[in-house]
Amino acid sequence: MFTECFNHVRTGHPLIHNITNYVTVNDVANILLACGGSPIMADDPDEVEEITTICDGLNINIGTLNARTVSSMLKAGKRAAALGHAVLLDPVGAGASRLRTDTAVRLMEELNVSVIKGNISELKALALGSTTTRGVDADAADAVTQQNLDEMVAFAKRYARTTGSIIVITGAIDLAADAERCFVIYNGRAEMESITGCGCQLAGMMTAFIAANPENKLTAAAAATAAMGLAGEIAFRSMQETDGNATYRNRIIDAVYHMDGDMLEAGARYEIR
Repeated sequence: MFTECFNHVRTGHPLIHNITNYVTVNDVANILLACGGSPIMADDPDEVEEITTICDGLNINIGTLNARTVSSMLKAGKRAAALGHAVLLDPVGAGASRLRTDTAVRLMEELNVSVIKGNISELKALALGSTTTRGVDADAADAVTQQNLDEMVAFAKRYARTTGSIIVITGAIDLAADAERCFVIYNGRAEMESITGCGCQLAGMMTAFIAANPENKLTAAAAATAAMGLAGEIAFRSMQETDGNATYRNRIIDAVYHMDGDMLEAGARYEIR
């Protein structure tokens, strides 16, 4: 199931426009190159519509939000929607400030968003008005666990139905859902939380996956999520005693670079509910 999704990225080389977090922009570019996509970074209001026109997908990440980029996100998003391009929204830190929350809501209302990807606290802030986000991290009280899995799967499906978007919830257990089906994904390592940017990288890579698989966006989003988690597992196995989080970040990118569809299918651990 995931093999075909990954292979389409490798053969299609989708060009992805990223209006993304300044903290992790280089890592997003490199993970896109590693998975077979091509990155372009542009956030000036005077060029974003033109840049989006030549791309296959748009990745919007509000991690380092400012007034200028809000305008750019709206312009690029409306142009991408008019062209039928895949659009992903990563509402980083929604619930931590009014600007982030209000901007994420506005983007969801005004754009045709294919996928909304965030941690559970961010998505609860948008869906329920919860404010337990710890900066850009999920609050521990919101974590998806085996004990509350049925409840969280139901929440993801409801929110997908409400928004008309695929909902991806990242955490120790990842969820990727539309209104009818939810992939429950168990790949990943807790050590990935020590790296700034795993979520941002996933947003870029996921945009490439959904752009390369326009008729199968839910499976593509789940495949990208599993690929990132599997890369974290592979990278951790090659860590040496003196290695730290910077080395781990690079090894994750390398693991994606060497991955193919068959490796992903063999290593992915998931169920569909």
